[in-house]
Amino acid sequence: MLPTPEQIREYIASNLACEHIEVEGDGSHFQAIIVSAAFEGKRPIARHQLVYAALGDKMKAEIHALSMKTLTPEEYKVNG
Repeated sequence: MLPTPEQIREYIASNLACEHIEVEGDGSHFQAIIVSAAFEGKRPIARHQLVYAALGDKMKAEIHALSMKTLTPEEYKVNG
C-alpha cells in the first residue's frame, strides 16, 4: 500500500521537531515544505539529511521520491 501525504507528514513530525510541515504527492512522489528550528545554521544538504534520518527506512521502502524545501522558522516568515 502506498503512503499518503498525511502519513509522510506524520513520519517526519514524529521524529523531527517541526513548526510547520506541508506534504503533497501521489503515493510515490512527494513534495514537502518543512520548517524546523533544527535547521538553524545548517546547509541544505545537512537539512535534508535530518529529514531523511527522520524518515528512516521508510525512505527506502515506501517513498520513491521526495523533493523538499527546508526552512528555519525565520526563513519561513520571510519567504513563506
